[in-house]
Amino acid sequence: MFNVLTAAGAEVSNYPFCTIEPNRATVPVPDSRLEELERMVKPEKTIPAAINFIDIAGLVKGAHKGEGLGNKFLAHIREVDAIVHLVRCFKDEDVSHVSGTVDPVSDIEIVELELTFTDMETIGNRLNKLNRQAKRGGRDILKEIKLLKKIKTDLEAGNSVRNLDFSGEEKNILDQLFLLTDKPVLYAANVSEKDIGKEIGSLELASKVRDYAEKEGSSMLFFSARIEEELLQLEEKERFEFMEELGLSQIGVDRLVNACYELLDLISFFTIKLPEVRAWTVEKGIAAQQAAGKIHTDFEKGFICAEVISYPKLMGSGSFQTAKEKGLVRQEGKDYPVKDGDVMLFKFNV
Repeated sequence: MFNVLTAAGAEVSNYPFCTIEPNRATVPVPDSRLEELERMVKPEKTIPAAINFIDIAGLVKGAHKGEGLGNKFLAHIREVDAIVHLVRCFKDEDVSHVSGTVDPVSDIEIVELELTFTDMETIGNRLNKLNRQAKRGGRDILKEIKLLKKIKTDLEAGNSVRNLDFSGEEKNILDQLFLLTDKPVLYAANVSEKDIGKEIGSLELASKVRDYAEKEGSSMLFFSARIEEELLQLEEKERFEFMEELGLSQIGVDRLVNACYELLDLISFFTIKLPEVRAWTVEKGIAAQQAAGKIHTDFEKGFICAEVISYPKLMGSGSFQTAKEKGLVRQEGKDYPVKDGDVMLFKFNV
């Protein structure tokens, strides 16, 4: 699936521990709005928003103690913002399984348990340090000790940190620890090619993943990596015809990338100043001044205002200049919350 996602030809095979060093790739976020803007503006280049994907080797039972080179792989997970947990939901004697049997819920629980053990170790080490410091007093230290003890109890009870509620102050403390079970998760069920086009309720293994995801409040999608590989090799016209036969409105790669974008609570705004049209990735709710800093630090430091129009209004006007003449382009200040699909022109003075 990583090969399909990146079209990179990384070393990914159907046997355990093929991946040693993580495979990394930057994948564009599919957005038809950017294509329409490109047609309108006719720039020299068009730059889409993107997500960085890292293919980390699968974990086995005992990874937190170093089984299967697990300690190294767990360290790689600490670097990411979210986890896509690719779960096998098909049976095939030609594709080996590290446990010898296909059980997606068991696979999920093995990984989750390893992440939990690692978090417990992280919290234990932090508590040891804080307990030594507590002898010298300090209200903040005592607050953190109380919080970490509560989290440790929840982890021992089988609860992931991402499913717990915290105040803003507590969240600030946790952000410094980079706990693995605090990261949002998307479960991606990889089904057999013969299962594509069927309702997920009729698929025994994929249904188990869906039920598990719903129970913990996580996202889930399903696809066939083998079908995706075949689609990638077809010309565009043949690809759409094959997708129509399979009852697919969107290829799995695009669904996966868009789902990750939503999982990370990201939105896109656009700039259309020649010579380029570009989509910029920002966190939902970001203020205009901070969004300007995504383009250049000078834009943020010397921010004056932003000229803003929504994508639908711009397309209805035919050009940015026409929209301006119609009074559809607004001037917004530094605290304006950027909306998904805003087309923006920043004014600044340094």
